Amino acid sequence: MIDLTGIISITGQPGLFKILAQAKNGIIVEGLADKKRVHIYSSTKVSTLADIGMYTTGDEKPIEEIVTSIFDKEKGGPCVSAKADDKEITAYFAQILPDYDKEKVYVSNMRKLFNWYTILQTTGNLKVKEEKTGEDGKVIKTEDKAKTPAKTSLKDTAKNVKTLAGNKKTSGVRKTGVA
Repeated sequence: MIDLTGIISITGQPGLFKILAQAKNGIIVEGLADKKRVHIYSSTKVSTLADIGMYTTGDEKPIEEIVTSIFDKEKGGPCVSAKADDKEITAYFAQILPDYDKEKVYVSNMRKLFNWYTILQTTGNLKVKEEKTGEDGKVIKTEDKAKTPAKTSLKDTAKNVKTLAGNKKTSGVRKTGVA
């Protein structure tokens, strides 16, 4: 399956973006096509591609699976142009996802998907998720390492020291009133 984690779409801005860092009041992203870095405020509507899905007659299908099926069909090459006519786009999409809901999935959604695939393909961001498999072919879940208790340092023990009166004395905290 294609890995789309960290790739987002921003409402009102064309193209796809990659999350670089978190800022004080938003995130810093980089455009996949032009490599420009932009600050996006926290009030801006952002959608991660990993969270988007398309309606089918059954359950909703994640976009990662649809992009993977396009990738497999085209063997990593380009897909149909997003500027093609409506009949060609719907015919191609029906080959990719035959059980899509024809009432809820519009041609504009298909065009956006093909545009995103083209951006991901031309920028080299179509990377397959690596899954570890055992000898019997089953997927192995990676186990977390056993957590060792944190070592306490002198700084940690000095922060909460009881005085002779029994009250906690905290270092580095400024008191502004009577407790």
